[in-house]
Amino acid sequence: MLRNMKDLLKIANENNFAVPAFNISDYSMFEKIMDTCEKTNSPVIIEVHPIELEFTGTDLIAAIVSRAHKSPVPVSLHLDHCGDFGTIVYAIQAGFTSVMFDGSELPFEENIAGAKKIVEIAHPANVSVEAELGTIGSADAQAEGGAAEIIYTNPEDAVRFVEETGVDTLAVAIGTSHGLYPAGMIPKLRLDILREIKAKVSIPLVLHGGSGNLDEEIGQAVTMGINKINIASDIKSAYYKKMREVLGANPNLREPSDIQTPCMEAMGEVVLHKLTLFGTLGKAVLY
Repeated sequence: MLRNMKDLLKIANENNFAVPAFNISDYSMFEKIMDTCEKTNSPVIIEVHPIELEFTGTDLIAAIVSRAHKSPVPVSLHLDHCGDFGTIVYAIQAGFTSVMFDGSELPFEENIAGAKKIVEIAHPANVSVEAELGTIGSADAQAEGGAAEIIYTNPEDAVRFVEETGVDTLAVAIGTSHGLYPAGMIPKLRLDILREIKAKVSIPLVLHGGSGNLDEEIGQAVTMGINKINIASDIKSAYYKKMREVLGANPNLREPSDIQTPCMEAMGEVVLHKLTLFGTLGKAVLY
């Protein structure tokens, strides 16, 4: 079932769980995520960053949309961090059911104006809109964007932002960073800020930079009101770590099925872990 993300997260918000948003950049990653979610009867968000969209092209997006329509579990297709209006329109036309306008590094008023403009474009097409307030850090050079300095979301600003833009979901900055954290670095989430925002804002809240944080903190963030968590580095790291092992063990391998199958299995273990941690397992019955 291909769903608008607003509808998907409304159920998560009402039932106090989070839906993972997995970033994919090829069909084998998408296929294993879908297989895992269907076997566990779990809703899922498939997420594509503009860099990934440029790499995959829209033919892959059409295949994702087709599989999602036929799936027995709820699926949303979401465009990740994007500040370019043309790319957002392109994604809507390609079949995305949700888009993110990222104006987090713009002045506050410009962020409001940009998000409002995207809402006016997307909502008539039944496409939901996510925006970000505050900034997410960047933990490594391969992270998909991120600011040099984390600016925590101001709860009062969050109230005004949601009221004036009409966005459907809000990504909040509470201390996470995109990418994998360096050895020895243990991030600390500002759950006190999350608690205050949740008390003031009724729409579903999103946590970016969800790879590498302590499970205990992530699980607590879910119980306190996070309804969508972005996961990219964790699954890609598992996938390509296994690929290096497979190719290293037999450099003569050339068949994709022999190379990619164990990589998909390794990534699937991470997907299952996240579904369990976020309380997503079996929640497709609620839709």
